[in-house]
Amino acid sequence: MPKTIAVFGAGPGLGRSVARRFGQEGFQVALVARTPSRLNALTEELAEEGIEAAGFAVDLTDRSALPRTTEAITSRFGPIDVLEYAPAGPDWLPRQTPIRDADVEAFDFPLDLLLRTPVALVRRILPGMIERGHGAVLFGLPVAAGTPVPQIGNMAVAASAARAYLHNLHTDLTGTGVYAGLLQVAGMVGGSDSARYVAEHWDPSTLPEPLDPADLADACWDLYLKRDRFEAVVANADT
Repeated sequence: MPKTIAVFGAGPGLGRSVARRFGQEGFQVALVARTPSRLNALTEELAEEGIEAAGFAVDLTDRSALPRTTEAITSRFGPIDVLEYAPAGPDWLPRQTPIRDADVEAFDFPLDLLLRTPVALVRRILPGMIERGHGAVLFGLPVAAGTPVPQIGNMAVAASAARAYLHNLHTDLTGTGVYAGLLQVAGMVGGSDSARYVAEHWDPSTLPEPLDPADLADACWDLYLKRDRFEAVVANADT
């Protein structure tokens, strides 16, 4: 039977490219995001490329809805073989807080999105992977997960916590047949909502060249296939 990847955070940048990359390798693709119309368009686009996909609309900050979502995915495709979690969007940008200005409440949103939600998903999906003896958990996080970026301090702290969680999981899964790995994204992703937002609100001449989402998807596939390291960092050549 074909394997299934569930792409949580299926936007027009990284999520779309990961779905395409794994789909080209024969995976069925479950696309998870907030907007049904966007999911429908992406599903149709993948279908035109011969990739079997279906969309599942949910707000990833609503953890009470996650059980229904994962059950719907498994009902449609069977067990989830790869959990890919890389949420992004323009609603992040106004919530970014410099570290000196961050109060307790500034961490609520990023911790929910980058740590609590993926932990809830892993808790639901990982036991089946371990029982079957194969599977993978892949996160996509901003490079602030591993490098201090005080200008976006609240997001950086939450991303660092998510990285630490996944790194511990990676070590703990040794010998189970299940892999956990991290893609650190060192820049804006071309075609993404965030890149579009930044281009519309900032001076384009001050912005670095966006990352090619196909390169990011290739790095995700390489992590999944080789399983020889915990993480990969993708940046522009001149970074």
